[in-house]
Amino acid sequence: MTKKIAVVAANGRVAKEIISEAVSRGFDVTAFGRHENNTQAARYVQKDVFELTKADLQEFDAVVDAVGAWQLTDLYVISKAAAYLADLLKGTATRLLVVGGAGSLYVNPEHTSTLELQPDFPASYKPVSAAHGAALAVLRASKDTKWTYVSPAADFQADGQKTGKYLLGGEEFMLNDRQQSVISYADYAIAMIDEIENGDHVQQRISVVEA
Repeated sequence: MTKKIAVVAANGRVAKEIISEAVSRGFDVTAFGRHENNTQAARYVQKDVFELTKADLQEFDAVVDAVGAWQLTDLYVISKAAAYLADLLKGTATRLLVVGGAGSLYVNPEHTSTLELQPDFPASYKPVSAAHGAALAVLRASKDTKWTYVSPAADFQADGQKTGKYLLGGEEFMLNDRQQSVISYADYAIAMIDEIENGDHVQQRISVVEA
């Protein structure tokens, strides 16, 4: 049966890659965004994330939360959107998959230290990382929502090459065989759609790096 998915904040660069990948696999994709449609989705609804209702999302197998922000004054929307969507989908069979960050990945087996706490973590990225970490905390508290948080590699490349291959991890920061933590938006999109299509990491955080 064809998967029906919704992508929220659909005009962002990661979201457009996810939509493109889903469409290429024959998914029935509906895109939601604040501005005019700039996606490949067959159906587009111009609507802010915080205007969405339970009725808007009830028909989907999965909803992808691609809400992002970079300005300090706007970062709060990342966790606010995750909380809002998790509440809308609470108690339903619809999965919520969130485009996450890498900074909250653990760097030790005891899970007491994260990537963003390391001395070489760029200071300019710390506010964004903290915002994505807050979204993960919101999801962890959402016991009745079928959420999955997908962390990219530390080097998340908008214009990176699509290789079609990736390594799937969990809560811990990982490197590939070349000792790199890198993934393109295009390969991240493949991993996201694979999780919707075949994955069962419900109420879990997963992570991906280029193979």
